[in-house]
Amino acid sequence: MSALEIVNIRKTYGDVETLKGIDIALESGEFLVLLGSSGCGKSTLLNIIAGLAEATSGDVRIGARSVLGVHPKDRDIAMVFQSYALYPNLTVHRNIGFGLEMRKVPAVERDQAVRDAAKLLQIESLLERKPSQLSGGQRQRVAIGRALVRKPEVFLFDEPLSNLDAKLRMEMRTELKRLHQMLKTTVVYVTHDQIEAMTLATRIAVMRDGRIEQLGTPSEIYDRPATLYVATFVGAPPMNLLMVTARGSELQIDGSETMLPLPEGFETRPKDGQKLIAGIRPEALRLGSSGFTIPVTCEVAELTGPELVVTAFVGTQRMTACLPSRTALVDGQQLTLCFDTEAIRLFDAETGSRCN
Repeated sequence: MSALEIVNIRKTYGDVETLKGIDIALESGEFLVLLGSSGCGKSTLLNIIAGLAEATSGDVRIGARSVLGVHPKDRDIAMVFQSYALYPNLTVHRNIGFGLEMRKVPAVERDQAVRDAAKLLQIESLLERKPSQLSGGQRQRVAIGRALVRKPEVFLFDEPLSNLDAKLRMEMRTELKRLHQMLKTTVVYVTHDQIEAMTLATRIAVMRDGRIEQLGTPSEIYDRPATLYVATFVGAPPMNLLMVTARGSELQIDGSETMLPLPEGFETRPKDGQKLIAGIRPEALRLGSSGFTIPVTCEVAELTGPELVVTAFVGTQRMTACLPSRTALVDGQQLTLCFDTEAIRLFDAETGSRCN
């Protein structure tokens, strides 16, 4: 039995269809991340699961029961918002235990639940403070604690880290990962941040225009993107996309004389002269002559600290390579990049779907 099942969910506002038939089955203990740009429908879907919005059609099941039409407080879910949503006049202790207080849980039992959550989140020393006396990261821990004490079937997170600075985001990602590994809770998490998705998720649903573009593990999403959209949305720098033409057992990079090997794994082998798009991750490229090579001209080299990000031309097309930080390059320099043939992902130039 799935812990959460989303069945053909559609949502329409007037003539605008925001969700166009979403199907996801989530097993107990999974951490699902809904990933996509603003306006793709991920927060709308989360609100439908939470009961804060109604679906136009379809069903949402938690455990064995449908929860459509069930009040949010009766759905056995807990939600953590982007804005923390803490009561400013209450202490941390009362903020965490407020939901239990409203359910008339006995004071002794409530106090123990709050203290257990505070210990887990390492905020025991903050229980008597007010939210105004806390940092952003501490406030988010309190919001998570308020959800934890409920012990719900499903946790919902709506971009909970987007208000934090980069350092705090990284720390809170680690905390959330640690909590999930300890508690084995079922989580649905909304974000537009691909790093959050890749580091936290057991599965990622990449959403676009109200549809799921691809649903898979982080490694599947990254290594075998189903479409051009997924290939470019996930990865920083994004995957290189080169227009190529099939020439027998090779691929010619358009605008150059450079030939690439035709990789394996096709259901239908490309026809001679067929236009395709070859995708190669920047980190799959390296300096040297082992494997297959591409002669390029360095346009810009940017040192990020751990690596040198090189933008170069192959013929008339640009591509990016992530090289070791100590690599010495100058603008305009000719160099040879090499890669392994299994690094190539081919996409249909018309449909954008992966071919191999």
